[in-house]
Amino acid sequence: MMEDAFLHWPSREALGREGVPRPRRLLAWAVRLLVAGVLIWSALHDNRVRGWTAAAGIGGFLVVGLLAWAFFRLTLGHRLWASLSLLLLLLGLGIVFHAVGFETPATILWCGCAIAALERLPLAAALLPAGVGFASFAVSSQDGWVTAVATTGGMALAGYALRLDAEARGSAQRLLAHERAARVAEAESAALAERTRIAREIHDVLAHSLSAQLVHLEAARLMIERGADRAQILERVVAARGMARDGLEETRQALSALRGELTPLEEFLTGLVRATGVAEVTVVGERRPLSAEASQAVRRVAQEALTNVRKHARGAKVQLHLDYRSDQLILRIRDSGGSPAELAGAGGGYGLLGMRERAELLGGSLEAGPDEEGFVVTLKVPA
Repeated sequence: MMEDAFLHWPSREALGREGVPRPRRLLAWAVRLLVAGVLIWSALHDNRVRGWTAAAGIGGFLVVGLLAWAFFRLTLGHRLWASLSLLLLLLGLGIVFHAVGFETPATILWCGCAIAALERLPLAAALLPAGVGFASFAVSSQDGWVTAVATTGGMALAGYALRLDAEARGSAQRLLAHERAARVAEAESAALAERTRIAREIHDVLAHSLSAQLVHLEAARLMIERGADRAQILERVVAARGMARDGLEETRQALSALRGELTPLEEFLTGLVRATGVAEVTVVGERRPLSAEASQAVRRVAQEALTNVRKHARGAKVQLHLDYRSDQLILRIRDSGGSPAELAGAGGGYGLLGMRERAELLGGSLEAGPDEEGFVVTLKVPA
């Protein structure tokens, strides 16, 4: 970890200005302008600085500002050799400033370059310019060596602290970006899941209803071609009309479910049993609200199971047992067995496979198979 920090750049998020509060940016610019103003004022009021020397000094300050801006841009792009070259050039300009009498600007330039190197360069690459800058400051300092060493150590710690602060800000920016990406992905996943649920509801209702209608209408067509009795043909047409009416009602229920307007589960099952006239409902456990997905799964499984009873066990008695457990809901549908109806071979559209897929999507399970007398379907869903 230390080797990575020693050899690698600070992240681009750390070197950039994104995430820096506006008051902090304004304060930084105010400090820069204040330092530049003080330097120019001190240079112009020096008795030794007159005429062309003053003009050259102001031009030098402008060149320093341009090189510093270029250094910050190059470090943002992680361009090592160009950044080092500019930093060494700035340190050289500090030596020139000191030689011509601009001692205070030279000192600030040396220390600023050293601190900037520690803040924005890989630590291994920052050692050279930081060492040159601090050594130049210490050599030119009029104070004792103890004071120079203490001041140099303080500035080095300040540069490293700025680096740590920038890296912490960069880490926060990366985490924020990851969180935003995760939220976008979560929203897209939720939208896809909702579209899948709507498609499944439409398929479960329409495929089941339309396939049954198709069987009746096809039978009526064949009877007409064969010249069958009018009453038999009418019976098929009436059955198809009943299937269409039931399908329309189921479609309305599915739309209500998608809007979150579901009737209570027990009330729905009671109405379903009342319509068949061959089943009874038993509810045990503490009743509680269910999620729309779990409630719809129970409703669809009950509908399909009763449809299968009418098709494959005509006249059988059916028991619907609804059991509220602490962590799940169990629906058990058992029939007593009976003779297959005329349409027993017709496709149901949804079937046991569809019921099992619906249960597994919710993290539940579905088991179906014969028992001692007839057939039993057991649905378990988290609740």
